[in-house]
Amino acid sequence: MTRHTLLTAALLALALPLALGAQKRQKYEFKRNLPVYADSLIADLDYPLAWGNSPIKDFDQWKAAARQKVFDCMLTPPPPAPQGYDVRVLAEEQRQGYRAQKLEVRLSRYYTVPALLLIPDGKGPFPAVNALHDHGAHLYIGKEKMIRPLATDDSLVRADAQQWADQLYEGQFLGDYLARHGYVVFSADAPMWGERGQQEGPQRDRYDMIAGNMMMYGVDLSAYMTYDDLAATQFLATLPQVDPRRIGCAGCSMGGYRAWMLAALSPHIKAGASICWMVTTDEQMSFRYKRTENGGFANCLPGLRRWLDHPHVASLACPNAMLFINGTQDKLFPVAGVEKAFAAMRAVWQSQQADSRLETELWDMPHSCPLRVQERILHFFQQHL
Repeated sequence: MTRHTLLTAALLALALPLALGAQKRQKYEFKRNLPVYADSLIADLDYPLAWGNSPIKDFDQWKAAARQKVFDCMLTPPPPAPQGYDVRVLAEEQRQGYRAQKLEVRLSRYYTVPALLLIPDGKGPFPAVNALHDHGAHLYIGKEKMIRPLATDDSLVRADAQQWADQLYEGQFLGDYLARHGYVVFSADAPMWGERGQQEGPQRDRYDMIAGNMMMYGVDLSAYMTYDDLAATQFLATLPQVDPRRIGCAGCSMGGYRAWMLAALSPHIKAGASICWMVTTDEQMSFRYKRTENGGFANCLPGLRRWLDHPHVASLACPNAMLFINGTQDKLFPVAGVEKAFAAMRAVWQSQQADSRLETELWDMPHSCPLRVQERILHFFQQHL
């Protein structure tokens, strides 16, 4: 083979993948990240285990059956730590009216979880809040989105946390705000965020690949996030500074999803505040809007939609107190889907004569948790915790 022939073959080998990548077949089955039969899939979702659809008419029995179905879809949980939480305090500092600690807590035999804890000055026990961080396609920090990092933390982490607070929370850390008003506040990194991220550094496009690989082990990455939130809340209830009868949870965006999931599944949560994460699947996953995915693997539990929609799962928190706030300018969650979800949840709370303990609100705001929303969360907890 001549040098000219080798060069031609090499050029063809390079050009062929590029040409194929630019080509489109006349027939296809997927567009805009959805199957073309998405509307048919939605039409077939009848949610047979939702309250009112289920043949189970006793509310407590329904909750037990529906919760078990959620856990079934969450696949195998991480094994618990064999000898307790094995808590290590890594750093501590005094702030105005409360103390901040950086911890490592063993939530599973597999791993320890980095966390931040705020403890008010004075004599407890205090009410407590598990503050659940958002997604934001920003994985470099997790817990530091909820609680201001300690002075001993890396300067890049501190600068990034403040920039994120400015962007989504109008400059205020929700956890510190609640601690100043007398709440013990706990916040931990979810899997793939902060100090539980990738050795190579945060890469958003690798999240779904890693989630898929986790399924090859028979476990679900999103479920591990919820299992950890459950274990962390159980840990919070053991602290001597905490009144175990007055524990709540709060979060925005993915943190809002985590909040209503946690409230639905944990016996320790008495009140939950979910900001900017509630919708029905028929609106979330349809072709009617430019968005055709809101979180993907970050809130994907295998097969659950065949039994329960998002508001049905959130309704497992009934009759406990819940606050839901969504924004009319939020491009991630269509208002029509939010209103349907709110109506579905209100019907459940009304059926249990607990109307006053569910608050669903649409605010004129984008996907965010500004100061006025944080004030609303505080008022809600002051009323119910």
